[in-house]
Amino acid sequence: MDGRQWRSTIADAQAGDRRALDELVEGWLPLVYNIVGRALNGHADVDDVVQETMLRAVDNLGALRDPDSFRSWLVAIAMRQIRERARRRTTDRLADSDGHDAADFAELTVLRLQLEGQRREVAEAVRWLDDEDRQLLSLWWLEVAGELSRRDLAAAVGISRQHAAVRVQRMKARLETARGIVRALDSSCADLSQVTARWTGQPDSVWRKRIARHIRGCDRCDGQGRRGEAVVPAERLLVGLALVPVPVGFTLSLAFGGKTAVAATAATASVGWSAKVLGALTKPAVAVTASATIVAGGAYVVTKTPEQRPPRAAPTALSTARPQ
Repeated sequence: MDGRQWRSTIADAQAGDRRALDELVEGWLPLVYNIVGRALNGHADVDDVVQETMLRAVDNLGALRDPDSFRSWLVAIAMRQIRERARRRTTDRLADSDGHDAADFAELTVLRLQLEGQRREVAEAVRWLDDEDRQLLSLWWLEVAGELSRRDLAAAVGISRQHAAVRVQRMKARLETARGIVRALDSSCADLSQVTARWTGQPDSVWRKRIARHIRGCDRCDGQGRRGEAVVPAERLLVGLALVPVPVGFTLSLAFGGKTAVAATAATASVGWSAKVLGALTKPAVAVTASATIVAGGAYVVTKTPEQRPPRAAPTALSTARPQ
């Protein structure tokens, strides 16, 4: 769907067209899911943050004056919800981010997009970034892949484009350090094995600094690539990658008027995500899962699978339709 069609859909949804609202939610869910999923690295809270983002977008859609700004407006809402979730978090940092109860988004990216080589390396390096860098990376990754503009990124973070450029450069430098750690851990360096003898295998800032310090002083680990392969800049690897498809069984329930009860369904065991049951909602809802459209209890329940589109630059990447 081109920009003109989306503007029309947004205007119809603002005017109260239920089908237009269903189409709007379905079309933009993959983008929000990818932003939140990468920013939180697949933590179980992803379900709730995506839910809250889309709910707030639906509730405030009537206040959007310029349909052309819908994408940056929606992304900004997603980032606010991510930051709000971080402020609410009170449990131990490591216990909160260990991902035991949800699929690691880096792993999900590798599996669902069938990434190999240095593309896989970039996805795995995300695990070594701090929360703030991971949040920025979630936007920059999609900018490089052609899903967001630099204007969208800057607006979402709440800074100028110039400041965004500085922030992105710093994040990229730390991402390259993390890529070096991924390569080093995949090597056969005996000295590094001694350094990491007591490491549990869980990435964190302490071990990132220890391993990075070892790499800087080790000729074996500080090479320019693995097996003589030149290191390709991350932006060249990410160009044209598709969005990670929303997992089968992921359900989104959005309330916007009337009364009904919609329960979220569980994600497939192979993906490992938990789509949390929200309980009885007090308003009719738009629910997005995976195939067909039905009408139940006076509410549209959208369960369409996004259309497949041909991959762009990555021939092995799976794809899901998203707004242009």
